[in-house]
Order: sequence, then structure tokens, then C-alpha cells
Amino acid sequence: MYDYLIAFGGNVGSTHGNPPETMQAALQTVVERGLRIVDQSRIFRSASFPDPTGPEYANGVFWLRDEREPEDVLSILHGIEADFGRERVSRWGERIVDLDILSCDDLVRPDLKTWRDWRDLPFERQTRETPDRLILPHPRLQDRAFVLVPLMDIAPDWRHPVTGHTVRQMHADLPEKLRNDVKPL
Repeated sequence: MYDYLIAFGGNVGSTHGNPPETMQAALQTVVERGLRIVDQSRIFRSASFPDPTGPEYANGVFWLRDEREPEDVLSILHGIEADFGRERVSRWGERIVDLDILSCDDLVRPDLKTWRDWRDLPFERQTRETPDRLILPHPRLQDRAFVLVPLMDIAPDWRHPVTGHTVRQMHADLPEKLRNDVKPL
């Protein structure tokens, strides 16, 4: 069995309702697809990223346990996104639902060098380039308040397999303004 931490979010309504209602429907669909959610954070609101003038996001994280390999879990999550109407038109564009694997146990995939390359990718390139495979742990989870604030709800002691830092430490390292801009709904 693997333990996964998954980020979920969206900033566009759907046939299920507004973004928070859509997030709840997506979580229900995760369970209906046979994935076992062990715990989930509250849903938070945060500014659009990277352009804060876009519609606000509803964000959260959940912990799931499953025997499937990360690529298989990702395929299920992408299928849910597609069923909810997600179209991958532009990098970091508006979206109905986004389901991202943040971590799977202490796996580093595909390898440490690739992980470091994506972690260190200059921001300008991040806006244009998308990995052609799953990178674990998520290369920039330590930089994103909209991920770390919800993670504090369910996994404050989770330890990053590369840096060794806990969620609590990464959260504390964020600028206070970024932390405070992520608010529970």
C-alpha cells in the first residue's frame, strides 16, 4: 500500500456548482473510482496563481491509500478531471478541477536529477513547459502556500523525501503574507 498526498483545486464552476461545491463532488468521484481517502483538509480560498487577478481558487489536499502505482493513480485522477470538463489548454490557466499528486510515500521519481531540474526550473520556463512524466514529490510544493496551508490540516509532520523538511517547517519558511492569504472557506 502507498500513502499519497493529493492537492485538489479549481476556480471555475461546473454543473456541480461553484468551485467549492465542484471540489466536494470531485472528492466524491475519487471515492466512487475506488480510491480510499484517509483524511482531507478543509477547503481554502486563495488568489489565482500565477496571475492574482484571475478568479479565486478553492484548494485543499487529501491523503489517500492505495496499492496502485503512482502513474495508475494519476491516470484515474486525470480521468476524473476530464469527466468534470477539464481541458488542458494553457499552463496554470483557469480550471474546473485540478488533482495533483504531491507525494507517494518517500518515492523520488523518475530520479533525483530530474526532480532537481524541475525544482530549479526558472519561473519563465515553468509557465511554458510541462513535464512529460510524473515528477515526485511535486517539485515546487515547498513554495506554494495554497498547498502547504491545507497540508498543515492533515500532515504537518510529513517529511519531504529530498529536503528532509516537514510540512510544518516548509510552512513556517513561507512569507507570512503568503500564508495569511490562504483562508478557510
